[in-house]
Amino acid sequence: MGAAVAVIVRKQREIVEVFEGARATAPDLARFPDELGIDESHIFHGLVRRAVLRPVGDGRYYVDEPSWVAMRDMRRRRVLVMLIVVAALVVGLALAAGTRF
Repeated sequence: MGAAVAVIVRKQREIVEVFEGARATAPDLARFPDELGIDESHIFHGLVRRAVLRPVGDGRYYVDEPSWVAMRDMRRRRVLVMLIVVAALVVGLALAAGTRF
């Protein structure tokens, strides 16, 4: 499962980087995905659902950079919380194992 998540995250980043590279970062600079070589895949539509890629109504999209930053920051916070929980479990198990007779 972790490998699948890593692939999705990488593909999301690649899509955003293509739009950023084409300077499609505002409604008046929106671009068609196919002209950028982007397939409108499940991952693409996930970015649209999360408002990272915003449609302008004629099939063109642009990157909403604040939404992209917010999504990345939320992902990082989730990973940090998960690591803290795992560390707490490891410490708790180590302490419990050390107190048995």
